[in-house]
This record gives sequence, C-alpha cells and structure tokens, in this order.
Amino acid sequence: MTLWHAAWMILRKDLRIELRTGEVVVTTALFATLVAVITSLAFYVNEQTALQVAPGVLWVAVAFAGVLAMGRTWNRERENDAFRGLLLSPAPRAAIYLGKTLGTLAFLAVVESVLLLEVAVLFNLDLAKLAGPLSGLLVLGTIGFAATGNLFAAMGVRTGARDMVLAVALFPVISPALLCGVVATRELLGGAPAHEIWNWVRILIAFDAAFVTAGLLLFEPLVCD
Repeated sequence: MTLWHAAWMILRKDLRIELRTGEVVVTTALFATLVAVITSLAFYVNEQTALQVAPGVLWVAVAFAGVLAMGRTWNRERENDAFRGLLLSPAPRAAIYLGKTLGTLAFLAVVESVLLLEVAVLFNLDLAKLAGPLSGLLVLGTIGFAATGNLFAAMGVRTGARDMVLAVALFPVISPALLCGVVATRELLGGAPAHEIWNWVRILIAFDAAFVTAGLLLFEPLVCD
C-alpha cells in the first residue's frame, strides 16, 4: 500500500464520517463565529481600528477552531481503540499522519470560508478584492498549523488530559506561524507593498515545509509503543 493511497483512504474515512454527522465542521464553525462576534463587539470602534483588529480576530478564531477540530478528529480514533487498529494496519505510519492532516485542512477550509464572510460583515470590510491573496495566506498558515497540531494530537491521543496537552503544547510552537499570518494579513489589508508581505509569506512557507517534513519523519517513532 503506497503512502498516498493509504492517506487517501484515511482522508476518505474522515470525510464520510463528517458528512454523516457534521460534528467537527458545525461545532468548530459555531465556536469560530462566537469568537468573531464577541471580539468584534469588544474591539470594533471605527474603520481604522477594524483594519488593525480584524487580522488578529481572524487568526485567533482559526487557531482555536483548529485545536477543537483536531482534538475531536483524534478522539474518534481513541474510541474503541481505533487508533491501535490503524497502527496495526498495513498502511504506512506516515500515511496516517498525512491523511489526518489533509482531513483537518478540509474541515478548516470550510470553517475559514464562513469566517471570512463573518469578519467582513462584523468589521465592515470589503474583502472581495483581497480574497485571493487573503485565501493564500490562510492556506499557508493552516498547512503549518494542521501539520504541527496533528503531530501533537496523535502524541496525546492516549492521555487522559489530551485536550489540555494539545492546547498547552501546540500554541507556543505555532506562535511564529500565527504571528506571520496576523502581520501579513494586517499589511495586506493596509495596502502594504507586495515585497513587505512576501517577507512574511516566505517565513510561512519555511514553517510549513519544516513541520510537514518533521511530521512525516517523526510520526512513526512518536506513536510507537
């Protein structure tokens, strides 16, 4: 069984479960919406402050929703010891990590699409002209976030305090990616030159490459008994 074939089977399994239940997308979207609404009511003053606050609100909502999504998807593997079944299957161990990461990206893509519309409405921003670059930033940030988070979530799947362990261990590691995402989004909304935004994008790309590679290499030794 090849890496990509096994990863596709795991991804398909997660997508079929989600299509039947809607559990991850619905709960994370509602949570992200709550974060966006509360912060907009707390910090929105005028159009100038909206341009400064909206990027932080967007990325914080994505980060919290992502932790919730990854925690729930890995909890499914914990039920009835399904994770052990995956480890005993002929699928390469790295394919388990890759499939779960792609599933997280798919779930968060739906949540982020809704969240962008909500942030645009709540902060009275015209994001139509910036939809392409802004989506690209979100994709780059989410890749690194999902790659890192799924590695930590897999490590904590057998612990009792797995949700707390995931949040406590994950946020310090992904803080560089969140910082780059927030600053790049703020510069984009503020009309900064492309070369200034590109400096932050390069850091995001390097972060993604480093943690995707680390996840593929480290997943097997970290989850082995």
